[in-house]
Amino acid sequence: MKLIRFGETGREEPGVLLNDGTRLDVSAFGSDYDEAFFANGGLSRLHIWLAQNGSSAPRVPDSARLGPPICRPSKIVCIGLNFRDHAEESGMEIPKEPVIFFKATSSLVGPNDPLVIPRNATKVDWEVELAVVMEKKATYVSRENALDYVAGFALHNDYSERAFQLERGGQWVKGKSADSFAPLGPFVVTKDEIGDFNHLSMWLKVNGQFRQRGSTSKMIFDIPALVAYVTEFMTLLSGDIISTGTPPGVGLGMKPPQYLKAGDVVELGIEGLGESRQEVVNFE
Repeated sequence: MKLIRFGETGREEPGVLLNDGTRLDVSAFGSDYDEAFFANGGLSRLHIWLAQNGSSAPRVPDSARLGPPICRPSKIVCIGLNFRDHAEESGMEIPKEPVIFFKATSSLVGPNDPLVIPRNATKVDWEVELAVVMEKKATYVSRENALDYVAGFALHNDYSERAFQLERGGQWVKGKSADSFAPLGPFVVTKDEIGDFNHLSMWLKVNGQFRQRGSTSKMIFDIPALVAYVTEFMTLLSGDIISTGTPPGVGLGMKPPQYLKAGDVVELGIEGLGESRQEVVNFE
């Protein structure tokens, strides 16, 4: 099952994307894709509801904006330097344990919403990543049982302002949390539909030129290991996101470094998780 949300910013309604490309409005189901939905068996209940009501559910027009495919979660946990080549291009040591940082949940936007360059920004960068969406509350879970707590996966662009992140002191969160810095989607695909999530190709283009090409097989720490590791330090709630790191090819690692400016277009995708596109604009 592929979950979407559509409509005006802040007023999105829940929907599903069928395998033939049809988009259904499932707002009559009575629940948005929030913490309560995932925690209370929403995926199973929605599957049953669709079997009974899907044929009569309204269709979502192609012109409708897609919002982030889940409601704003309690937290967005990110994993840094989880691809060996990316750590090397960033000039950083290969981590012995996963590097954890946060993005503010207010940075979450739809997959095709504009990327807004924040005030005083000079080094805005891109990062195609696979995001994990949690289904069950998770504390101290084992690697062996970690996937039992996962609802599904989504495409994420972990935008960064490198000067804020690396040159302004303190934690990375400062360079990761501007409005529009977390476009998610176009959909969340449930784990039963994704196949082998350890071997998904991933890519990103800037102005039509490939900048990143990689595979989830190149992760230093795989998804079950990351879920288990994060729950050593915090409880993950239903609907929470773990963004699992990016392959090489970011602007910071280019020689000389290259960063985004207004008018640029960023396109990205992950096998089985769809594609997204962000036009870059200045903050007004």
